[in-house]
Amino acid sequence: MVISFIFSLFSFNCLFFLLLVSIFTIFISGLCANFEYDLKKIIALSTLSQLVIIIVILCLGDPELALFHLLVHALFKALLFICAGIVIYNLSNCQDIRRMGGLCDAMPFTMTCFNIRNFALCGLPFMSGFYSKDLIAEVLSRRRLGMIIYLLFYISVGLTVAYSLRLSYFIL
Repeated sequence: MVISFIFSLFSFNCLFFLLLVSIFTIFISGLCANFEYDLKKIIALSTLSQLVIIIVILCLGDPELALFHLLVHALFKALLFICAGIVIYNLSNCQDIRRMGGLCDAMPFTMTCFNIRNFALCGLPFMSGFYSKDLIAEVLSRRRLGMIIYLLFYISVGLTVAYSLRLSYFIL
């Protein structure tokens, strides 16, 4: 209720500007995460990308969907933080993903949880991220905001999948 009240105070032009800034932020953070080798930085850029998606949803006028994505994001991101902490601890504070190969044999349960988190972040069907991202894409598709916004959003979701798969490739 507080979120919908605050966003009702903004004008359409202000919300559209915030939407543009948010879409570009998602795109840039996804692009940067694809070229990063530090595990903590990839996690931080991933978190930035997912939290800005919540701002996009709010700009589209759907606070219930924003809350749903926040809860889904919190659940799979908490699993990521736990898995990343275990990996960094067991590798003696090594955060470079280029030096983390073959962790499936050393930590099978942690890597299984890590893959489940990756599937949820990518939006694999019947995982939690699928339901929230599918609803977000549907709301964005219904709003006839322009092809640039639409394309940047879908490219950004593709970048999310790319850095998640890249992270799995280097770690596993």
